[in-house]
Amino acid sequence: MSESKERPRSISVLVVDDHPLFREGLQQALELEDDIVVVGFSEDGEDALRKARQLRPDVVLLDINLPGMNGHQVARQLKAERPDIAVVVLTAYHDIQQVVHTMRAGASAYCSKEVTPDELIEIVRDTARGYYIVGGEKLDQRALESWIQASIEAMSGPYIIDAEEHFVPLSPREMEILQFVTHGLSNKEIALKLRISQQTVKNHMTSILKKLNVEDRTQAAVNALRRGWVRLEDGRSNKL
Repeated sequence: MSESKERPRSISVLVVDDHPLFREGLQQALELEDDIVVVGFSEDGEDALRKARQLRPDVVLLDINLPGMNGHQVARQLKAERPDIAVVVLTAYHDIQQVVHTMRAGASAYCSKEVTPDELIEIVRDTARGYYIVGGEKLDQRALESWIQASIEAMSGPYIIDAEEHFVPLSPREMEILQFVTHGLSNKEIALKLRISQQTVKNHMTSILKKLNVEDRTQAAVNALRRGWVRLEDGRSNKL
């Protein structure tokens, strides 16, 4: 009687990107592997959250620049609902501040869309096992925290009073306000749209500037656009 080998559990993956060709390419690359299965696709952040709740994937491959909710917002919500899920951010936007914001938002890996299929497959496997991938390096939780701290110090200086005040993910309300700022709305106009006071908008703006480590709302808007956090067309589709 021959021994039967137990087949390793497949890693389930949800792909979130609004470009059909890119999604299909990811699926083809991943499903060549016996231990990886693509269980679903999403084109925007809201649908990604619904699919993640329904399908409960091990790994989510997530674009930053999405219609509606951006990748940072999706990553934060996914991790809040399921701390064990691995979020692998695939993006065309790359700078050290972007990486820090992304990892602090809850991502398990940050990599360029130019990543090779073989590299991506290993990233999926590593993050499914609980590791973090930054700059091609595989880190555990402690090493990731050290990397984040060192990166913040390199950008802000070792004598920053409180590193926690900078490079912290924006809250959903702050991201909403930043979207309006990017589309040129004043504090008064934002307050009217969101049905909150102008002082509340000002308080949120102060927090946004501090978290993004910029001096004014123009710099904040430029940062948001450059990193793909906001799409110009989003402002025309907001219904409040």
